[in-house]
Amino acid sequence: MIVNRKPLTFWERLYVPAIMGGFKVTMRHAWRTLFEGKKVTMEYPEQKWTVPDNYRGAPYLVRDQEGNTKCVSCQLCEFVCPPKAITITPPGPTGQIADRANAEKMPQEFEINMLRCIYCGLCQEVCPEEAIFLLKDYSITGHTRDELLYNKEKLLALGGVHPGIQKWKHKAEEAKEQENFPVKV
Repeated sequence: MIVNRKPLTFWERLYVPAIMGGFKVTMRHAWRTLFEGKKVTMEYPEQKWTVPDNYRGAPYLVRDQEGNTKCVSCQLCEFVCPPKAITITPPGPTGQIADRANAEKMPQEFEINMLRCIYCGLCQEVCPEEAIFLLKDYSITGHTRDELLYNKEKLLALGGVHPGIQKWKHKAEEAKEQENFPVKV
């Protein structure tokens, strides 16, 4: 397919109309800022951005209401992470015993590389224990690369206690109800 293009006129070849249009936009913003007092920019450290409800921030590990670690080292978040930012070391046969009754194991090491993380939220969606949540944190800074490698202790400290659902408590109640439920054969 051949596209016939009309030749540029003398003024179009000089790009004067495009330059004048850009200058007009610049002068309009300068006028509004200087004389009408309308601010275009935000003074960042002093003025904070209002984070929307659906904002996906950095992932953190959370504890349940009793202070137990919710992660059971299933490694689903590690496998689903597109940039491979999550690294989990399972406890192994002689590893640490889980700190709650309904968990078989807990991770020996859990690390998220915040430099590599793309904040997609897949780790939160795939977690069966609701152990990972994305917080509304957009100011993640560090002086060195090592400061942005968050280990299990740092992730738990930043995530804190999540007042969410106690999944296994409800499952135990449902199991008791099913045992008492009369079954007709």
